[in-house]
Amino acid sequence: MAKNTVIQGNFRTQDNDKSLTLNEKLSDFLQKRRKTLALCAIGIVAILVILIAVSIIGETLQSRALTQVEELTRRYETVLPLITDESKATDVQALIDELSAFAPKHPGYTGAKGYSLLASIYAEQKNWAEAEKTWDAGAKAGAKTYLEPVCLFSAAVAAEEQGNVAEAIDRYTQCVAFADTFPAAPRAQFSIGRLQEAQGNKDAALAAYREISSRWPNDTIWASLAQSKIIALSR
Repeated sequence: MAKNTVIQGNFRTQDNDKSLTLNEKLSDFLQKRRKTLALCAIGIVAILVILIAVSIIGETLQSRALTQVEELTRRYETVLPLITDESKATDVQALIDELSAFAPKHPGYTGAKGYSLLASIYAEQKNWAEAEKTWDAGAKAGAKTYLEPVCLFSAAVAAEEQGNVAEAIDRYTQCVAFADTFPAAPRAQFSIGRLQEAQGNKDAALAAYREISSRWPNDTIWASLAQSKIIALSR
């Protein structure tokens, strides 16, 4: 029994020696690379600080942009009834200049809203070419926001006002792609049929109207109008 105890004790001594060797190696490794590890740690902390700072700055800028666009919207609503009043031309032009400077600098919702306000002024002035171009810019700025299809629809209307049927159909078609989120998608689809019909493209018009009956059968307005058109064109 004593012999066994001595052997077991030797094994424990070897394990302790092995453990000490690993600890010594680890300690030696850390000691030799302490500067590198310290620099890495500092670098990680610096990156985290930068990311936090960027996030805070981004949120601050976004909040400021929202405040600005709200103020621009308020001014637009004040100026809107006076757009055709020549005595207020200076105020209107000042707002146009401000919106023209604001919108390109802000992506997303705020930029799209700025473009939309600017395009609406052009539309009130019957400047349909500028209105179409500006609403197109709004759709691009507001990609993946609810304003994208809104701007596309308005651009289609502006194109129609200029007699640009092909461009109008293209914009309306893009609106229909937002069928799940854009309430006016059935109206856009009906406009496609209406324009095709006006161009004498009976088959294309019927296809467009039938698309409404197929995709929005419960729509109380546009599905009903489309069905009436289908009946009339099928005679």
